[in-house]
Amino acid sequence: MSIEILPDLLGVFFFAVSGCLLAARKNFDLVGSLLLGSLVSLGGGVVRDLVIGQLPAAFSNPLYLFPPLLATLLVFFLYSGVEKTKGLLTVFDAAGLALFCITGTVKALDAGLNPVASALLGVTTAVGGGLLRDVVANEVPQLFNRHDIYAMPAFLGSALAAVCYLTGILNLSTGLAIAVVVFAFRLLAWRFRWHAPLAVWRRKA
Repeated sequence: MSIEILPDLLGVFFFAVSGCLLAARKNFDLVGSLLLGSLVSLGGGVVRDLVIGQLPAAFSNPLYLFPPLLATLLVFFLYSGVEKTKGLLTVFDAAGLALFCITGTVKALDAGLNPVASALLGVTTAVGGGLLRDVVANEVPQLFNRHDIYAMPAFLGSALAAVCYLTGILNLSTGLAIAVVVFAFRLLAWRFRWHAPLAVWRRKA
């Protein structure tokens, strides 16, 4: 199965909205919102494409420039009506994460990388943009938030995508099912504050 452009563009849009929402929360201007939305939505894919030796899709296909622009305009006009909605940024971020871990893995497999490297590159695609977004906006990156689980859903989605790809059952239906699982995992982890063990084990007194 070759990578489908529609899921990739949807992932770009969802991540771009998360970046623009953060920009609005930080009182960035319109240009800053567009840049942050573009950074989070295209950054992971650029890293992925450079690793596999391809011209990044963000620079070779003009379609990839429209989702960040659309997200910027939507947040500009609608933010005042949704700014009190808790977790909206996390919802859009989770949707982008769910799609990018799959499309990133599939693109790496299509390029001839082995399954393990492809899954790792899928995770990089999924979490890379969010990491850049949080660092640029002077936020503690969700990737390193000890009270949350961010990368583990992406690892699960990338692994499932690689297995389905290798067994020949990866299609739009199975891809959507994987995305739903990753999306739900991410939101449940955020809602119930699931977290991974700390780097150092401490014996309870």
